Amino acid sequence: MTAGLVTLRVGTRASALARWQTTHVSESLERLTGVPSHPIVISTTGDRVLDTPLPALGGKGAFTEELEQALRDGRIDFAVHSLKDLPVVDPAGITVAAILSRDDPRDVVIAREAGSLADLPSGAVVGTSSNRRMAQIAALRPDVTIRPLRGNVDTRVGKALEGEYDAIVIAAAGVHRLGLTAHITEYLPFHQMLPAPGQGALAVQCRADDDAVRTLLMVLDDPAVRVPTTAERAFLSDLGGGCAAPIAALGESFEGEGRRQLRLTGLVASLDGRRVVRATLEGAWNGGEALAQALAERVTAGGARALLA
Repeated sequence: MTAGLVTLRVGTRASALARWQTTHVSESLERLTGVPSHPIVISTTGDRVLDTPLPALGGKGAFTEELEQALRDGRIDFAVHSLKDLPVVDPAGITVAAILSRDDPRDVVIAREAGSLADLPSGAVVGTSSNRRMAQIAALRPDVTIRPLRGNVDTRVGKALEGEYDAIVIAAAGVHRLGLTAHITEYLPFHQMLPAPGQGALAVQCRADDDAVRTLLMVLDDPAVRVPTTAERAFLSDLGGGCAAPIAALGESFEGEGRRQLRLTGLVASLDGRRVVRATLEGAWNGGEALAQALAERVTAGGARALLA
């Protein structure tokens, strides 16, 4: 066990998915270091206010600000998040010590009757929680009605199964982690639905000046996850987009010229899906930030800036 560290306090949201993710990280940390941790449940604005679309609450920061404040106040030692929920710029005094455990980054369809997005009848009601999905759904199916969808993953799945929506589009990772995979009716391929930057990965935050905890948490960091997701988030940052913007990105590893390389695809769309700017670039595995900047310049030259205004 690391000297001076007995039991750490880990901040978590109350949802079933957040608790699963926190338990997964805590168990991994204890297995690797011998240091146990116990959860501190913290309520966030995003969890309490469910009758307002997420962009109107200030974006994904609605799920992170209270946990970050608990870190600053010293009430917790680290916090576990879905990486896609974190703003691209670290808040003052907070750092991401580890990025790990990327599940399937695809989005999926859950429908009570239709087998796929294409099978839905014209006028069908499709629920989603993000402008990114809304724009891409509208591009694929301009004839369906898209409505905001809030709530925890299990709540959203229930709304589809009970018929409140004809279908919902949701991240595969959360569905898998809660054991709800059997309800998935379609996995959307990346050429149809590009994910949010960082989708499917976990992030662990701690105080930037807490050297002992930061060093401990770094054993969890997985370069195979950090490299592509950092490039995805850099693309988002270079465009000046926030979580409410219809921006998507995916970094993928591939072998080229006898070495590991990085392929980065980015997308910017209008909210109504009528205009989509998409591009792909390839480069050095450890050159993700430069690749992201070049990709942002490419989509900007293709007209993306007007879509973000």
